[in-house]
Amino acid sequence: MMPAQRLQGCRSLHINEDNGRFLLLAVLIIVYMLCGAAVFSGIERPSELRAHRRWNRTLLNFSDTFNISLQDLSSFLKEYEAAIAAGVRVDALRPRWDFTGAFYFVGTVVSTIGFGMTTPVTVAGKVFLIFYGLLGCAATILFFNLFLERIITLLAVVMKAVRLRRLRTSGLLPPGICQDFAASTLPGWKPSVYHVMLILGLSAIVISCCASAMYTPVEGWAYLDSLYFCFVTFSTIGFGDLVSSQNAAYGYQGLYRLANFIFILTGVCCIYSLFNVISIVIKQVLNWMLEKMSYLCCQHCNKANAFLGRRNAIRPGSRLRRGCFGRTPDSDRPCDSDTEGRRLSGEMISMRDLTGSNKISLAIMQKQLSESANGYPRTVCGSSRQNGFSGGVGALGIMNNRLAETSDSR
Repeated sequence: MMPAQRLQGCRSLHINEDNGRFLLLAVLIIVYMLCGAAVFSGIERPSELRAHRRWNRTLLNFSDTFNISLQDLSSFLKEYEAAIAAGVRVDALRPRWDFTGAFYFVGTVVSTIGFGMTTPVTVAGKVFLIFYGLLGCAATILFFNLFLERIITLLAVVMKAVRLRRLRTSGLLPPGICQDFAASTLPGWKPSVYHVMLILGLSAIVISCCASAMYTPVEGWAYLDSLYFCFVTFSTIGFGDLVSSQNAAYGYQGLYRLANFIFILTGVCCIYSLFNVISIVIKQVLNWMLEKMSYLCCQHCNKANAFLGRRNAIRPGSRLRRGCFGRTPDSDRPCDSDTEGRRLSGEMISMRDLTGSNKISLAIMQKQLSESANGYPRTVCGSSRQNGFSGGVGALGIMNNRLAETSDSR
């Protein structure tokens, strides 16, 4: 196993690219959390203090009016809190553990939303939830990844059709392009990941606005509260302060619950896809920051020694990898092979190989978008289908490519 390359020109920085990206992201997330904590504390803390003062005045007035000690009143309130955890409410709510209520609960489990308004209280229920959620959450994440692959394929086809129509309207369509969009090819055209991010973002906004227009009159929420519920639910945060479809009866109840299910399913899939695309852009920003930091650290060193390397990485356009040093110009083996610098010994891939650099993630994603639109096969090698590994998008595609390559070498 080859050791990970480090910054050759700067002896004070003993870190490779993957670790640098990981540490930089961790620092940025901590700073982001600190800033968020400061903002939310400044916004919400005064309201919390006012609520505490109102509640203490209410308790004292109730105790004096009905001649009940504060200790007995506190004991009663603790019992009521336990009843709330079991699903008992003052308002009329639908049963929590009939079949439809249990189905709603398992939906929040496998989708990782976890509203918290329904939780198992028996030992058997808690033990079963552990094993049930382990398989269910894994299957749902796989479903989200497959949804992401198909929605991006659809977006690529649509963007290609728009591009062809624009060229045909302007009279700039190259010769030899047939009239059928599906059979046409555009040499050099690739759909941009930023266009995909924009389309997914607009789709999420449209779905949230339409769902909020339904929740506002049916649930009696303010429109802003409905938008807040949509984001919390679609992003699988699931605070549980607002939960849809919990009343005992609704007008057109069956239709409303069906629409609620469809909105939540499409919203979660859309936001999950958007998060994956945004993560690619974040990786690109991290790579840019690392490159700037490397340049500032090694500005007095040889630029040829300031590249960041990885054990199994392929840097597009870079011939300064370990496998390419000392090669003669007349060498037969191409230096930019996809397997150059990688281990093909069949051993398990590392998390470093799974995540990959953002440049490779972006290149793979754009290549797959173009191939999907043009109808080309999306496998990375001829034997990948025989190995059982197929292409994917983003991190899933990188993992499948690595698995296919290591399988070929066995």
